[in-house]
Amino acid sequence: MSKYFSGLSTNTFLIALASLFADTSTEMLYPVLPVFLTGTLGASVSIVGLMEGLAQATQNIVQGFSGWLSDKLRQRKPIAILGYALAAVAKPLIGLSTGWPGVLGARVLDRLGSGARSAPRDALVAASADDASRGRAFGLEGIGDNFGAFLGPLIAIAFLSLAHVGLRWIFFIAFVPGLLAMLMILFVRETPTAAAAKAKLDLSVRLFPRSYWTYLAVTAVFGIGNSSTSFLILRTTDLGASLTTTIFLYSLVNLAAALASYPAGYLSDRFGRKGMLLLSFVEFFAVYLGFAISTNAVLVAFLFVLYGVYQGVFRSVGKALASDLVAPELQASGVGWYTATIGITGLVASIVGGELWTRIGPPAAFLLGAGSALLGSAALLLLYQRIERSGRVEAVAA
Repeated sequence: MSKYFSGLSTNTFLIALASLFADTSTEMLYPVLPVFLTGTLGASVSIVGLMEGLAQATQNIVQGFSGWLSDKLRQRKPIAILGYALAAVAKPLIGLSTGWPGVLGARVLDRLGSGARSAPRDALVAASADDASRGRAFGLEGIGDNFGAFLGPLIAIAFLSLAHVGLRWIFFIAFVPGLLAMLMILFVRETPTAAAAKAKLDLSVRLFPRSYWTYLAVTAVFGIGNSSTSFLILRTTDLGASLTTTIFLYSLVNLAAALASYPAGYLSDRFGRKGMLLLSFVEFFAVYLGFAISTNAVLVAFLFVLYGVYQGVFRSVGKALASDLVAPELQASGVGWYTATIGITGLVASIVGGELWTRIGPPAAFLLGAGSALLGSAALLLLYQRIERSGRVEAVAA
């Protein structure tokens, strides 16, 4: 067992705890947010798709800039702390909203904080372990992230079903674990990055190797149909599941992601990233195709769990590969722009998916995702050898 966790540090575990508390906070509200918007505030599904697309894009685009700023200043921890604080404060602001525009503003602030903290945090994760254990480090952080996302919905169920609180109270209660997440980062000891990097860093694409941009192209092809998880939640309620059942299924998604995250990172350290990344693409294809063609409740529950496995694998292995392809002093920027790519394509996917849902029907939105997963898998198989070859050449040149 000690060998299974070898190469990790105290910082790795502290960051994993921060992710656990942060996602407990976020996921207490995430599965009830679509219902709050459509049921309480009267918003349409198109508004939900637009809002979640904008929120996710904000998170990931800001992550690119915060990663660049973190590398520029050679400071990870202060930017991460600020991001955790903004995300915590945004939760009760959602509960105070009386219309969907207010929710949109608070939701964007929440994702702004999440984006600001994520790239510096990921750079801290990459620095917290040796190179041979990078997949495991991101896998452990993924355990915290996804296990928190498992606990959050269960806590929401407990307050809604047992304590009989109103939906709005969930947003206020979520502030507490958000604050605990920020406190965990205060205990992290930051290791200074190379001083020589400070004067050189800018937004120029020339800083990143060709292999990195090829990888981003593969990610973009896959992501163009990767719409918001809110669509899976709404589809499940459309099929007749109660809010409590839907929240419980959503919690299983995150439990599956938590259980898959570290083994996926470990296996990618041992046997390479390609196979695990391709597995995540295939899992996403199966989930979205299943949601497009099935109305069977048992199958939908299985697909929810499979979606969680996809999230655990894709999150840990995808970030580890992005870190592999850039120099250590550029890791915050490298992971940041990688997730920015996911955010931009996710925005397009959510907006287009929402329109397809409204104008044609739910299956059309999910078929878009299944198609992009097939194209992404083909792109990965065609281009991965070029990524590996370019990465080896650039490493020798450096």
